[in-house]
Amino acid sequence: MARMNSREPSEFEEKVVHIGRVSKTVKGGRVMKFSALVVVGDKKGRVGVGLGKSAEVPDAIRKGIDDAKKNLITVSLKGTTIPHEIIGEYGAGRVLMKPAAEGTGVIAGGAVRAVVEAAGIKNIRTKCLRSNNPKNVVCATIAGLSQLKTKKEVAAIRGLKFDSAPAAEVQEG
Repeated sequence: MARMNSREPSEFEEKVVHIGRVSKTVKGGRVMKFSALVVVGDKKGRVGVGLGKSAEVPDAIRKGIDDAKKNLITVSLKGTTIPHEIIGEYGAGRVLMKPAAEGTGVIAGGAVRAVVEAAGIKNIRTKCLRSNNPKNVVCATIAGLSQLKTKKEVAAIRGLKFDSAPAAEVQEG
């Protein structure tokens, strides 16, 4: 098992976004449990988020990592940024994501930054709207990134041929 753990970090980068402590009052007193919100990504366009709950923090993190690996999505990238502006929504959380020029870097808050960096996006501008709850913000970011489409993908959906060079026929109309 130790050999497996030494190989996995090369495939996925794991980042703990938030650890929450929850207490339940029972007859004998308070029972403490922990929830861990974890983001995993390969920095090549694949990213996932998971939530693990347990009585111990390391167990909660491990469960969160396993859950995140089950919920991986593929992000459409345009070089080191995203192809177009988008607003991701989840619950009350909304995240505005805009493509940025080369050299801008990642302009994002903690929860969004973890997802964006795990996906391998190097240049992006983001803004959290409404909720700042880490789970809602992370899930809204994932929802937005999953809706991104490149020009090629849009052309395929519309049944058109994609030309990388701008066509002269566009100017005719």
